[in-house]
Amino acid sequence: MKIAVIDGQGGGIGKYIIERLRKELPEQTEILAFGTNALATAAMLKAGANEGASGENAITYNCGLVDLIVGPIGIIVANSFLGEVSPRIAEAIASSSVPKILLPVIKDRIEIAGYTSQPLPHLTDDLVSRVRRYFEYE
Repeated sequence: MKIAVIDGQGGGIGKYIIERLRKELPEQTEILAFGTNALATAAMLKAGANEGASGENAITYNCGLVDLIVGPIGIIVANSFLGEVSPRIAEAIASSSVPKILLPVIKDRIEIAGYTSQPLPHLTDDLVSRVRRYFEYE
């Protein structure tokens, strides 16, 4: 199983996701880090990703080559992360037939009705639980 973790800016959310997935998933799980920039990718590689790549082409190319995509919801919003998520990145991720599990963490111009703010560790607990359930059925 291959999981793509996508993040931008400093990669802090992606780093935290990867650390948690590494603790919870089988050792043979392949976790790939895709950052909108090299700093984000480096942080996720340091957290335990098997491989990583940076930039628009790496992200758009790999969206269909993995079993699951995870990251903050901003990865499907064009121009989020202070413009780091290009419209092409957002479209490639959102249009990919690959299932996505996204954290409702967004600072940009979007509010999610019905969502109550929770700390990142609680949100990540839910994300990891959903990833585990997803792979139990395969």
